[in-house]
Amino acid sequence: MSYLRKELESAVVLSPETPPDAAVIWLHGLGADGYDFVPIVPELHLPPSCAPRFVFPHAPVRAVTINNGMRMRAWYDILGLGPGTQEDVASIRASGEIVNDLIGRERASGIAPERIVIAGFSQGGAIALHSALRYGERLAGILALSTYLPLREHLGEVSAANGRIPILMCHGRYDPIVPVELAERSRDLLQARGYAVQWKDYGMQHQVCAEEIADIAEWLEQVLSAQD
Repeated sequence: MSYLRKELESAVVLSPETPPDAAVIWLHGLGADGYDFVPIVPELHLPPSCAPRFVFPHAPVRAVTINNGMRMRAWYDILGLGPGTQEDVASIRASGEIVNDLIGRERASGIAPERIVIAGFSQGGAIALHSALRYGERLAGILALSTYLPLREHLGEVSAANGRIPILMCHGRYDPIVPVELAERSRDLLQARGYAVQWKDYGMQHQVCAEEIADIAEWLEQVLSAQD
């Protein structure tokens, strides 16, 4: 499958040669940018029957406390590590609104919300979970890579429209950045609330591996074909 690449100020967009009827909005991790996951698209080897538009937005540049206040692309500030650390609630919510705007852009182009997957790695995965669970209309799925669920104490805000949304969580068993135990607690909390979470772990650190890419491709085909 060939894709046409367009570089916007706010995102990198890969569109299939044929008009897409689905979209994947894929958020990068801390300190990266929208280019980070662009090379993965051809590695997915998606068939012509599953050819979504991929949107890779750039996070805003902000000071990150845990990195000595260094300014970098980040979906929210990280104030510290470990249990009980205060979260940057305002920026998490603001980045959730960025995702809502991106969904709105796809809808304006003719993509129905139930044909839109929200994906993300690390910080981007946290925002994917946060925003998609709260979105007011049904979405196609959530792809959460090497990440965790933020603002767990605010889960009363989630939308009933996405109460049955398919969720794929993938994580490295040796992740030194986002410990796998944190991801497992997020998975367990979501499952306890009735969400359909599919879990995959791999013998890797804070990264993406070939086996994971194959699992992502299979899952994308399933959730997008299921909405036909």
